[in-house]
Amino acid sequence: MKKTLIASAIALCLPAMASAHFLLEYTTQTMIERPGDVPVKLIFWHPMDNGHVMDMALPQEFYVIHNGERTDLIDTLTPVPFTGGENSGDAFKGHVPVKRSGDYVLVTVPTPYYEASEDLYIQQITKAFLNRNGLPTDWMTPVGLPTEILPLNKPYNILAGSTFTGQVLANGQPVAGAEIEIEYMAAEPDMDSAASSAPVVGAMPGGTIVAISDASGYFTFGIPKAGYWGFAALGTGPASEHDGKNLSQDAVIWIRAWDME
Repeated sequence: MKKTLIASAIALCLPAMASAHFLLEYTTQTMIERPGDVPVKLIFWHPMDNGHVMDMALPQEFYVIHNGERTDLIDTLTPVPFTGGENSGDAFKGHVPVKRSGDYVLVTVPTPYYEASEDLYIQQITKAFLNRNGLPTDWMTPVGLPTEILPLNKPYNILAGSTFTGQVLANGQPVAGAEIEIEYMAAEPDMDSAASSAPVVGAMPGGTIVAISDASGYFTFGIPKAGYWGFAALGTGPASEHDGKNLSQDAVIWIRAWDME
């Protein structure tokens, strides 16, 4: 109940038509054909409407899990500027070593961001997924984060027109009644510049797309379009305070949908 009330309070602070802020772990591809270092950008942004970019501090943790083994990637990160449709902000660029076949689960635990307009901190603990050679190894296994979304569909090859189901967890336990914001990455970052692409869809009528987890922490969403989709379970983490102010500790997951050819 406490987590649901925190999420509802945060939602009331946001403008009715605003798109959601999401931490991105962006790579141009999720299915990796050749071994090598895969570039990744970490950006705190409003990607559905190419909106406001928030300054990002160096994450507390940035790592990848492959075949159950964790590799620290924090030393690969370098600060870079990023320019969206409204402003420029501080972001990071790094890389993920992808060599053997299997899944590569990217995890970012960011430094909490102070949102002055809401007078609270936001910490979006984020997961994204890469795969090489189609061998599934890690995508279905919880990482053990304070809060996370466990995918029940393989997250890097969802079919557009099908559904995606996830389970919201806090300290490994299901979270009932969690508010999940859903956003399409309508404007994708350019890996070779500091800017974003133009949005390919417009803002949704009625504001941010929202789902609520059931009694066992599950939610399902129909995926209408190919591309990257983000899901953010608000305020589901066990930590609720940082530096004497309220903290929204969110679980974020990114998936990739494809059209059938």
